[in-house]
Amino acid sequence: MNAFLAAFRFMILLAAMLAPGLLFAKGEARPEAMLTIANRDIVMLRATAQGASPEMRTRRIHERLRQMDERDLTAPISRAHLTIDNRRGVVFYIGDRNIFVLYEGDLDEGEKRSLDQVAEEVGKHFAAAVAALVEQGHGSVLMKGILFSLIATAVMLVLLWGIRRATTYVLDRLQRRVLSASTDTTLRWAAQGWLLVKRVAQLVLVALWVSVAYLWFTYVLTNFPLTQPFAERLSGLLVEILVQIGEGAIASLPGLITVAIILFLTKAANDVAGNIFDNVSLGRSLIPGVHKDTAHATRRLVGVLVWGVGIAIAYPYLPIADSESFKGLSVMFGFMLTLGSAGVVTQMMSGLVLIYSRALKVGDFVSVGEVMGVVKETGALSTKVINMRNEEVTIPNAILVSSPIKNYTGAFGERGALISTTVTIGYDTPWRQVHAMLIKAAEETSGLRTQPTPFVMQKGLQDYYVEYELYAYVDRPLERIQILSELHSHIQDQFNTYGVQIMSPHFVLQPRNNVVVNKDDWFAAPAKPPASEAS
Repeated sequence: MNAFLAAFRFMILLAAMLAPGLLFAKGEARPEAMLTIANRDIVMLRATAQGASPEMRTRRIHERLRQMDERDLTAPISRAHLTIDNRRGVVFYIGDRNIFVLYEGDLDEGEKRSLDQVAEEVGKHFAAAVAALVEQGHGSVLMKGILFSLIATAVMLVLLWGIRRATTYVLDRLQRRVLSASTDTTLRWAAQGWLLVKRVAQLVLVALWVSVAYLWFTYVLTNFPLTQPFAERLSGLLVEILVQIGEGAIASLPGLITVAIILFLTKAANDVAGNIFDNVSLGRSLIPGVHKDTAHATRRLVGVLVWGVGIAIAYPYLPIADSESFKGLSVMFGFMLTLGSAGVVTQMMSGLVLIYSRALKVGDFVSVGEVMGVVKETGALSTKVINMRNEEVTIPNAILVSSPIKNYTGAFGERGALISTTVTIGYDTPWRQVHAMLIKAAEETSGLRTQPTPFVMQKGLQDYYVEYELYAYVDRPLERIQILSELHSHIQDQFNTYGVQIMSPHFVLQPRNNVVVNKDDWFAAPAKPPASEAS
């Protein structure tokens, strides 16, 4: 029994020792209420006085002030020390009326300030709030505030109208200048970016309107005593934003200067590389492994590599490099690029294969599958060909790489594209005469080049006839069909003129005489004998 009593006494003693700590822990979470008079923060009430919570204390203070008229509020404000229930405090009076008491329990323990210091500051805030209440009740103050607000409103409307008119005037003048500068190379780029310029101007216009409205609203609030605290907060917010922007700009200057230097050096390196490859493409320089036809594409690849390295080096110095939102956007765009770029990369690699294999270039007359025409444009993803019907056909580079390409121009360079046509003539016609007639028909055809000169090849000696093929060069491959039609007309005229039958003979019975050409007819017109035989 004695042991039990001893244990019980120990538990009571332990509870008594822990009680202050428990009360302190509860005190940390005690309710608080801000005493606000005339929209001005006076003091944060934290203590519970005579069973009244801080919120109830604030309601009682407001009730006391509402019961006072303007004559009561104009009485002098004073304060005195008091002690209630062993708690020190400072009571605030208006005249002889007790308005509220500031207790030591209302103080913020973290500020380490005395009751008198806090009371001095609270007294100033309280006096300013009471003065605002008194001033707000004067009709002259209200009329003055309304008058100044109306004047500010009129000024604001005039400024908004002036900003709109000035923006419209500048945009109209700029648009007329840009659109009229059809021959001015310095302003051609502006015509392409006019929509962007217009959107930027609209954004600036909205920013100016918002700024004017913000200043107007702040000024109107300052004209009335009850709303002056809101104006101070708005002006403080603007100053805070400007300070943050200024501090951010100043803090970003070293990084931006570093980025500018890196990009300047990158551009200089890219210009040097571009100059080198331009000389290669013009034939002024020679780089092993770089062909004249691939110099332009190599320049673009080197430019992408140089700029990629430069941007990668400059990226850490950008002010937004450490931004979490920017990192998130980078990850998202990288993920989207990874998922959707497989086909694009395939086409780009196929384009590089076409360029470095020198299979075709702009101006070549080519045949790819069922498409025959002149190459108009070679891009990173596709190639455009103008066919014989003057239709633009777009062929993906991957299809070009996987299909045979017949290039009728590439093998002959500046000679032009080569076309041919075939005729079959019997053995009784001198081959020299056939050659001469075919070449003469080619010379009379307007679409064929005279240099290099057309020529005739004997492709085969068949059972009943000789197969002749006429070759000639054209400058306009897209007119291949029209040129061949005109050439065929001149061939018929030549053969009819000299009485030579184009239709190939097929014998049912062997003729009585051998089908041969007499030696005297070997150089029948328009063929000309060699100079030695003619003499």
